[in-house]
Amino acid sequence: MTKPQKVTVLGAGIVGVASAYFLARANCQVTLIEQNPEAGLETSFANGGLITPSMSDPWASPEIPRFIFKWMGREDSPFLVRPSALPGLLTWGVKFLRQCSQKAWLRNTKTIFRLCSYSKESLNKVVAETGIEYDANLKGTLHLFRDQQSIDETKRVAETLSELGLSYNILDVEGCLDLEPRLASQKESILGGIHYPDDESGDAHLFCQRLAQHCASIGVDVRYGETIRTLEVDNDQLTAILTDRDRIETDSCVVALGNESSALLRPFGIRLPIYPVKGYSVTFPVGAWSGAPNVPFADTGRHIGCVRIGDRVRVAGTAEFTGYDRSINPHRIDNLKKYFFELFPDYPDRTAAEGWTGLRPMTPDGIPYLGGTSIKGLYLNTGHGHLGWTMACGSARAIAELIIGQETELDLAAMALEGR
Repeated sequence: MTKPQKVTVLGAGIVGVASAYFLARANCQVTLIEQNPEAGLETSFANGGLITPSMSDPWASPEIPRFIFKWMGREDSPFLVRPSALPGLLTWGVKFLRQCSQKAWLRNTKTIFRLCSYSKESLNKVVAETGIEYDANLKGTLHLFRDQQSIDETKRVAETLSELGLSYNILDVEGCLDLEPRLASQKESILGGIHYPDDESGDAHLFCQRLAQHCASIGVDVRYGETIRTLEVDNDQLTAILTDRDRIETDSCVVALGNESSALLRPFGIRLPIYPVKGYSVTFPVGAWSGAPNVPFADTGRHIGCVRIGDRVRVAGTAEFTGYDRSINPHRIDNLKKYFFELFPDYPDRTAAEGWTGLRPMTPDGIPYLGGTSIKGLYLNTGHGHLGWTMACGSARAIAELIIGQETELDLAAMALEGR
């Protein structure tokens, strides 16, 4: 009998845990290492909850450069670049601006959509196999318009993705309110919207934790509270992972560390242009309140999403370029609260909100790094940005197929590190 391949997965966020699952299902001997005491405590913890192939368009677009400078330093802007972050943004920023042409935007959108669609299918596969419940909502997403620019931009994306197979329905104001009556307070301020019926949503943190528990039950060696020190490489061949507790011999390793991936790999000559972009969310308990929305929606012009996740409503959004600063900016939290109370003035407790911030691992083109490296046995599954929940299961399934030598269903050429 062939000896099982030993594979070590670094990072127990949603991407790492999903990778461990698919590798274990492929009969690999899997070790999952996480420095935190539990799974999903970083960017997976309180994100927007949306699983959205409809948001496959990357941030790098023809319109964004002029908005970056317009919004710089404004606390209420959806895309805030702090002047203090500019020195560290130089290399990444140049790469980002190079992706802002129409040609690059279209190419990247197609790549991201293929991964997102494959990933949603893979998520459904995991749920069918494991029975995991995670406050899933299968009602799609509603993208709201408040101005002509939002209409034009969103229709352009919808038409592009429609050619690739995405379904959508354009709605007038009454259509939006029929779909989600709890948006009645916005009747005079919205112009309409687009409903994407195939999108989903759910609690990424809950899914991550329950999948990690399932992984442990099928033989994955899940190690929490263990810090990765470095990799052991001999003649460009990975041989072991060194942690603060152990030396773990391994045949292959998946780096799924998000923002921490770059620092680990830099000593080995692997440069990952990943920048930590801070995002915010505010979560409100539903309790006895009867006005909570049922259909997840995204406010296109304001770059904010609102999702009901079980007995909570979460408002999330904005992008803040401020390096690795994890502190909560109260102005950004207040902006999200203000938005929520504008939508739902009847919410009974204005002190009940819980704020959170996380660092999204963004690549310049919006495409994660997925595939092998110059070191034999070392693989990347990192840099998923604001679509980590959407892309996680598809990325994990593809990397598992690659590691075991199976032909991947997903074309990974555009996701490889080489050439980017």
